[in-house]
Parts: sequence; C-alpha cells; structure tokens
Amino acid sequence: MKTHAEIILLVFSLALALAWSGDLGAATAGLKKQPFGKTPDGNDISLYTLTNKNGMEVAITNFGGIVVSIKVPDRSGNFADVVLGYDSLEGYLTNPSYFGAIIGRYANRIARGKFTLDGKTYTLAQNNGENSLHGGTIGFNKKVWTGRDISTPKAPSLELNYVSNDGEEGYPGNLSVRVVYTLTAQNELKIEYSATTDKNTVLNLTNHSYFNLAGKGSANILGHILTIHSDKFTPVDSGLIPTGESRSVQGTPFDFRKSTAIGDRITQDDGQLKLGRGYDHNWIVTHAKVGDVSLAARVSEPRTGRVLEVWTDQPGIQFYSGNFLDGTIHGNGGVVYGQRSGFCLETQHYPDSPNHPEFPSTLLKPGGRFHSTTIFKFRSEPLQQH
Repeated sequence: MKTHAEIILLVFSLALALAWSGDLGAATAGLKKQPFGKTPDGNDISLYTLTNKNGMEVAITNFGGIVVSIKVPDRSGNFADVVLGYDSLEGYLTNPSYFGAIIGRYANRIARGKFTLDGKTYTLAQNNGENSLHGGTIGFNKKVWTGRDISTPKAPSLELNYVSNDGEEGYPGNLSVRVVYTLTAQNELKIEYSATTDKNTVLNLTNHSYFNLAGKGSANILGHILTIHSDKFTPVDSGLIPTGESRSVQGTPFDFRKSTAIGDRITQDDGQLKLGRGYDHNWIVTHAKVGDVSLAARVSEPRTGRVLEVWTDQPGIQFYSGNFLDGTIHGNGGVVYGQRSGFCLETQHYPDSPNHPEFPSTLLKPGGRFHSTTIFKFRSEPLQQH
C-alpha cells in the first residue's frame, strides 16, 4: 500500500512525463530568426532559436555555428540554460574557450603543427604551445556560416554551410562543410556533419559546448555523475598529445564505466591527471559496430534531476572538466566562469590522428563524403528515495 506522499509523488512524476512528451501544455514548435549583431568587418550575424512542442529551446548563431543556449527543465519543470556562453556576439568574437562552437578543420591537437599527407608536409598555426589546436588561429569557430531554415512539420531544423578554401589555416583542399541542427520532440539536439573535398585532406569536426546541468552560473560540475561507455583511453604527453598507446581504464581514475561523480578522483595522485590538470583526454567509444550511433556518455545532476545522454558514431569522445577556466571570463548575465564550472563531451576522432597511422583515419578524399551524427539527449529523473 502506497503512502499519501508516495501517491502525490507518482502523480507529479506522471504529469511531468506527459509535459515532456508534449501531451500537456504543449508549446509552439518552430524556428525563429533574429539579428545578433555585426562582425568587425560588417557581416550581419543571426541568432536562430529552435523550440520543440515540450518548450525546450536551443539558440544557435551562424557565427561559428555556436550553440548559444540550451534551455531544459529540471524534475520540477523549472527551465534553465545548461550551457556556458555570452549574452552577445562580442564575447564570441574572441571566445578563448570555444564555448558552443563548431570546431574544424581539425578538432583537438596536432603535434608541432605539422602532418604529412601524400608525401607532403603541411604546416599549421602553433596556437597551443608548439601544437595546433582546434583548427588554428581562425578556425571554423570564427567563421561566418550561411544559415537556412530546413524545418519540417515534425521538427525545427537549421542548416549551416561553409566553404573552407584550399590552404586555409594550412590545410589542403577546397572543403565544403554542412552542419544540420535538429531539435526533436524527444528533447534531442541532433547534430549532423557532412563534408566533401577536391583534394586529399584531413578532417575532424566536433561541437565544443560546455555543460552545467544545474544551470549556468551554478556551482562547479564536480558533483555531476558521469558514465563513459569505454574500456580504454589514449594517454597524453606533457603537451596533451597522445603517446600512441591505448590504455585500459581498469584500476585508474579514468574508469567511468560505472557512474561516478566527476570530482571523486579528479585530484588523485595520477600522472595523467596532473598533465591535464584534471580530465582532458580522449576515450575510445565502445561501438557494437563501427559507424553505429551508440550511447557514449551519460551525465546526471542529482539536485535538479537533469540528465544528458551523448550518442555518436565517432570513435572517440574527449571529456574535458573545464580545468583551464580561471575566473577571468564573464559570461551570460555577468556570471564568472571559474575552474570546472562546465564540462565538455566532444565527439570526435582521436587527437593528432594524422601523425598516428595506428589510429582510425581522418583522411577525406575527393569523391568521398564525410558524414557523422551526434545527439545530445535531455531528460529528467525523479528524486531517488533512500
């Protein structure tokens, strides 16, 4: 026999589930476009807000393809923005932490800013010590993309296109890139990347959103509970470049196969944690079959009940625990982003793959087509009874 309190809790949970499914208090779904300022060279920038029937909102700008905000409810139905960012375009023009951006041509690091392809050595910007990081000095995160509303009756959808010219940031080939953001009725932000080239090149694309499921401006993310579906990670050297080894997570602070608080082991006396000043490593995603869109990671925030699942077909996922946020960045509403005030789960190929033939290849050839899917799925879970 259930108690009166348990019955009330059950009824409330069912009502909240109906609201999430769109059967109660359904919102008006669609895509809205509005001005978001101008770049210093005079380009008009837009902000596109996608809303689904459950009231979930995702705002994206065509400057850098940046996810500016994601508003989702907690277990009590209270909405909050769960990504770090800025109030206006001005913050994103520099955006040293790459908040929310499309990263390319090559996400993560390339050692010494060099790689060899077809017998030719290509030289890239060394913008992270001696290494190249996130596409160079002016990567995809600082480009103006062409936006187009491709919504259907089922879901609002935004298409962004950009052509990266041969030699841009040192990379070969004229590269045509298309990124599609779709907000589904299942509270998923689906990101589909595709690209073609006219010359052999390397490519590694990702989204660089920082999440805090308690809501931006809340305390650090150390109490978030993380699961990563991976048996191995790629250790790094002092420049955070992979050594080439694939190391088992067994018995290490990198074992998130069982749900564990991010902060539980982050200060352990571990050489890899010291090199990254916390977690800033690539995990090898466990896929039943190469190319499958699989559940790579799950994060929950116990106080609010918000849950994020990350699904991807990519071979790796970079978990970054916001170690280099240092309180110098003032984000939305003047909020100060201190160390570990957000985390990233960047779906991607392994760092420095062009210099590691043992890693999955990032080569894209003329006549071929790169295509990848990542899904950020949100929901809430009831308060656990003990």
